[in-house]
Amino acid sequence: MAVYTHVSAEALGEFLKRYDVGELVSAKGIAEGVENTNYLVDTTTDRFILTLYEKRVAADDLPFFMALLDHLAEKGLPVPPAIKDREGVEIQQLCGRSACLIKFLPGISLTTPTPAQAQAAGAALADMHRAVDDFRGERPNSMGIATWRPLLARCGADLDGIAPGLFDELSSALDRIEAAWPTDLPVCAVHADLFPDNVLMRGDAVTGLIDFYFACTDLRAYDLAVMHGAWAFDPAGPTYRSEIGDALIQGYGPLTEAEQAAFPILAAGAALRFALSRSWDWLNTPADALVTRKDPLAYVRRLRHYLA
Repeated sequence: MAVYTHVSAEALGEFLKRYDVGELVSAKGIAEGVENTNYLVDTTTDRFILTLYEKRVAADDLPFFMALLDHLAEKGLPVPPAIKDREGVEIQQLCGRSACLIKFLPGISLTTPTPAQAQAAGAALADMHRAVDDFRGERPNSMGIATWRPLLARCGADLDGIAPGLFDELSSALDRIEAAWPTDLPVCAVHADLFPDNVLMRGDAVTGLIDFYFACTDLRAYDLAVMHGAWAFDPAGPTYRSEIGDALIQGYGPLTEAEQAAFPILAAGAALRFALSRSWDWLNTPADALVTRKDPLAYVRRLRHYLA
């Protein structure tokens, strides 16, 4: 979440008139994240998240995201579907951007999860994967393995300004990952970005899975590998917390033998993906954006762990 597009109180008030949600009381920009513009919106009846979709989220992909959220909500999962306006429309236009008013879910995102919380989060991911057995929507992974080498090339020698020798290190890692990447594992609709800040909790209970804007069709075990790298290390990356990684996998449930064998390379691929995207954002985030940049080296350290 972030704020790139500034929405005036007047424009937001007019926008809300499309819905049966009462009148605007307050709105506050949310700085966390890097993808879209987000506001926490309070009205006279409830609380919502307003999301304006920036360049990385293609308007043509929004129907897939909304259909997936609606499907999961109908299955009883704690996800935030978009609110429909009086005409039954979910995807709107505001300030020149596609926009949605989204259900607010209670709970907090964690900085340092416990094993019990990691186990619950792993179980929630498994619940999601079971719930999409009959979901027919498909979307290629816009940040999947086919995109990593072009992204590496776009970052180019500027990577060495982040850390000396970083371009060569990531290029060598990508060679290894591409050579070992599996192609015959189970596939389903995946979240692909289920970091601790995208899981809301109360105590040890999951109350929300949010931010589905990288959701796509990809290897099921890759989704768990993304979670593993995001949850099982300290934020800066050098320390692996095995009790968290083990609890996450235990909560998720048994993997197939092929998924188990492929898991280290899937986790390395996930680490490389975030090292590259964070590097790109580090090098290209506008100076005036209200956004928290994330350290790419935290994922380089995870990558080294998985490849060791």
